Amino acid sequence: MARKWLGMKGVLIGALTLCALSGTVPGAFARDSTAPGTNAQRQGGIAVAQLPREAVNTLNLIDAGGPYPYEKDGIVFGNRERLLPAHRRGYYHEYTVPTPRSRNRGARRIVCGGPLRRTDNCYYSDDHYTTFNRIVE
Repeated sequence: MARKWLGMKGVLIGALTLCALSGTVPGAFARDSTAPGTNAQRQGGIAVAQLPREAVNTLNLIDAGGPYPYEKDGIVFGNRERLLPAHRRGYYHEYTVPTPRSRNRGARRIVCGGPLRRTDNCYYSDDHYTTFNRIVE
């Protein structure tokens, strides 16, 4: 068993090294169907009808300008991981999508770009910004 693990470990390290050298990291991109020339372009988005009910409610709150249930809703999202299309700081804002039975804000978020109350350039993340899906109508 230990010998098998060592072999698998070597394969994993080799694969990660290749990814690092090629400049791609699996799963580390926004799934944005509108960004030309990116991996995101090939992944598509998520329709509003496919979102959890709580995410649709959050979109409605964004459109109405609040009131938001969490103090941090509407703060600037820095896009430090560069998973979303590049824009100046302050372009993106984040909002909490409540997670049923969670004792805190949970991992689900909606990040919208552009002016506040605008919902035509939003992304959904159910894994605290590891991946994003562009929300499409």
